[in-house]
Amino acid sequence: MNCYQTRLEKIWDWMAQEEIALVMFEDFEPRRDATVRWLTGQPGDALLFLSADRKSLLMPWDTILAKAYAKADAIVPYNDFDRSPQKALRGALDRLGVPAGSKVEIPPATPYPVFLNFVGELSDFDVICRENGAADHALSLRMVKDDEEIAVMRKAADITNRIIDLLEKKARAGKLKTEAEAAMLIELESRKRGCDGTSFETLAAGPDRSFGIHAFPSWTSGPFATQGLSILDFGLRFRGYCTDVTLTFARDPSPQQQEMLRLVEAAAGIAGESVGAGNDTLRTAKLVDDFFAKSKRKMVHGLGHGVGLDVHEAPFLRSRGKAASPLLPGMVISIEPGLYDPMHGGCRLENDFLITENGCEVLTDSRIIRL
Repeated sequence: MNCYQTRLEKIWDWMAQEEIALVMFEDFEPRRDATVRWLTGQPGDALLFLSADRKSLLMPWDTILAKAYAKADAIVPYNDFDRSPQKALRGALDRLGVPAGSKVEIPPATPYPVFLNFVGELSDFDVICRENGAADHALSLRMVKDDEEIAVMRKAADITNRIIDLLEKKARAGKLKTEAEAAMLIELESRKRGCDGTSFETLAAGPDRSFGIHAFPSWTSGPFATQGLSILDFGLRFRGYCTDVTLTFARDPSPQQQEMLRLVEAAAGIAGESVGAGNDTLRTAKLVDDFFAKSKRKMVHGLGHGVGLDVHEAPFLRSRGKAASPLLPGMVISIEPGLYDPMHGGCRLENDFLITENGCEVLTDSRIIRL
């Protein structure tokens, strides 16, 4: 049984419990869901239909690409249905032999007017659109990576680490002078090493712009790694799976900046020691918040998040607004403590961790680079 079949079986088991005859997943703009790729290998731009009798039907925009990458019981062009999700759903119901009156679930991200279109055009079925349905169940399953996913993510992390080393080497040699040079080096080197590209737009902020959590614009032609604190937040995407790291470059830091660096490094160590199977997201996040509070500092963003096919996915490590989630073996999370000051700039340190039975494995080697 291949990895896709194993994942599909989990969704089908859930469908049987919920008495759902057919589930639709959507990975088109503006409603992207990487679950389609997780279940089939299809890189994107497709609808996926799963029926209660354990059949899968993929409707891609590009059938040539789908036949090269995807695994499904049947592949039918989306264009055959005028690129209309309502017509496509009707076609899937007919092809898969779903009886009239059956319960059919569409993605929870479907806008209400579009939901009404589904209901109107499929009045002979019970069309449901809800939170905590199939899409959310798939997301909960995706939090824990299987062996195939972990192998890919280790490779992505290895490539990320090689690029981190190259960035440091060039910065020390004075060959990384601008934000643009840093961002473009990452893009070029990731492609040379077989990556799909970056997992998000690189954030390169020199000393004059590092005070922002996410610099705007994301990078410019301005100076980088000059006197003060520079932040470089980037990630790579390899065979669909993401990394997410942040480095801080410090050159001749002031006493205030040195204190920020010390606190962020210490917070990263506290968080890294606390994550592992049996702990939870809230406890780890609160440890870091309490640590900063002792120095009358406050981190204005969450401590971290899950990483996988999406660069930001569950679980989320934060002490505000969310209930605790247990840290389970197979989860991959980022930890990114940071401090920011409008006068002195910003400092952030982010690495990716694999939760294991006995603790955690640090996948990436991001660091504070003192020049």
